[in-house]
Order: sequence, then C-alpha cells, then structure tokens
Amino acid sequence: MIQNNCSKEGPTAPPRPRPPAPERQGFESLDVCDYERSFLYKHGRPPAFQHCAAFGDPHIRTFHHDFHTCRVEGSWPLLDNDYLFVQATSSPVAKGSNATVTSKLTIIFKNMKECIDQKVYQAELDNVPAAFQDGSVNGGARPGGSSLAIRERAPGRHVEIRAAYIGTTIAVRQAGRQLSFSIRAAEEVARAFTEEQDLQLCVGGCPRSQRLSRSPRGRGRVPADTARALCREMLPVEDVYFQSCVFDVVTSGDANFTMAARGALEDARLFLPDAEKLHIFQAGASCPRVSSSPLLLLLLLSSALWVVLLHF
Repeated sequence: MIQNNCSKEGPTAPPRPRPPAPERQGFESLDVCDYERSFLYKHGRPPAFQHCAAFGDPHIRTFHHDFHTCRVEGSWPLLDNDYLFVQATSSPVAKGSNATVTSKLTIIFKNMKECIDQKVYQAELDNVPAAFQDGSVNGGARPGGSSLAIRERAPGRHVEIRAAYIGTTIAVRQAGRQLSFSIRAAEEVARAFTEEQDLQLCVGGCPRSQRLSRSPRGRGRVPADTARALCREMLPVEDVYFQSCVFDVVTSGDANFTMAARGALEDARLFLPDAEKLHIFQAGASCPRVSSSPLLLLLLLSSALWVVLLHF
C-alpha cells in the first residue's frame, strides 16, 4: 500500500499491472557462471578437459601426458593463464639431496567480473586450510559467488576447490612431508595464455636442466627392494606412479610417500577424461609413453611385415 500510495480509507484503485519481464533468449538466459552448461549451449557438446598433477619429489604429469621428475628448488609456476595462477615452492627432501618436495602451494583465482572476486588459496606443510586466505569459503558477494567453493575432504590433509565458472576442479593434499596438487581444467581455460606466459610446468613440464632420472642409483635411505614392496601394496600397476613412489621412498626414507603417489593416482582416476590414459609407462625418465593400444600394435606389425615382403 505504501509503495502504491494507497489510501487506508475509501475506494482504492486496482494495483498497477507490472510490466512484462524482458524476454531473455539464447546464451544470456543461461548462468554465465556455469561454464559447462554455457559451453554446451554454445557448442552443442560438453567441453573437453585436461589433467595435470604435481606430487612427491615433485613429479609432474602435464596436460599432454608427459611425466617428469624435477629438482626445481624454489618457486615455480604450475599454471599461469587468464584465469588461474598456481605456484609451487619446493625445498630439498633431505639434507644434501638433489631431490625436492613441494612445501607450499599458492593458488590465485583471478577476478572475473560477472562471477567472483579475486581469491587466494595458500597451503603449507601442516597447514592445509579449508578456506581462502581471507577466511571465506566461496567466491564472494557477487551473484556468481557460489560458483567458486572450497570443501574439506579430510581435515588438514585434503581439500577440494571447485570453480564451476571456469569448469575447473582442484585437489590439494598433504601426505608425509610434502604437498600435492591435481587439477581438472577445461581445455579452453588451460590454453588461455599468451607467449609471455610460457613457463608453466603443467604445460611444458620441467625444463630439461631440472629433470632427474627415477632410476634408484647409489645408496638410498631405504633399500630399493624394500621401497618396491611398500609401493606395491598401494600401487599394484608398475607405471610411473609406482616408479615415482619407489624413487621417493628410497630418497627420503619416508614410507608416507606411498600415500602421495596413491593420492595422485586417485585424483587422476577422477579427473582424467580418458580412462585409458590413466597409466603411463616409461622406459626412461625422459621417454614418456601412454600404454600402447591394440590398434597401434597392429599397425607396427603390419609395417614390419611390409618391410620383410619388400626385402624379398
């Protein structure tokens, strides 16, 4: 009555009809802070996703399924694009060792006008909080603030950050005296960077000068056979995760590193869009290969047979 200046006495006029709401069509009728839904509307198909991980020594699984073990002491960018900046800080796993572990992770979710305020997440050893640096657990007061949310999977050990506005999910874990990072990112988001942003371990892997062989050499803190037995309990498939586990246990002497490799494999199982690429098998530290498909083997056999026939 106050809004329409109605009298409390005497005849009153009927309420004024509300003007019709403007018709919203097309992409605007969708929530712009729901990346997957918006992408499906625009392209008629779900978005493609990519996976990257850093765990243990650190070992890096890139978006392109390359797998490197790195020394990378100090601070290095895992990601640096238009939407995300992720930096890992590493320190030696043991005094006098070339191997390093991630001891600090900084993740910046860059300001996105329609959806979120800029948010910073920071984890350190024995401090894996279930909140952003400002104490919040979402993207802020903007209409799309709920499209960025953080939740605790295991108190002080495992958090998951879901950024629905960019179709991205991040897992941060602590196992033993190391932090690990895993991400499932929309392909469009992972590729949103310029030539100047070329140093990203998730994109290009470790620089060649920073790569280490995972073959256990010399005297470690734990015998290699003991390390293999411990790792086999957690990782029955002897792929790069198994190799990384053995390397970390031999180098550090800490059996908790088996949990780091196991956690990275669990994240990969959840985050990888193609389950056939879960396991990577490597003959050497710089020669990655995804397990061969039957079609590839058939092609190789056919080529060999053709060469023999030509020879005769």
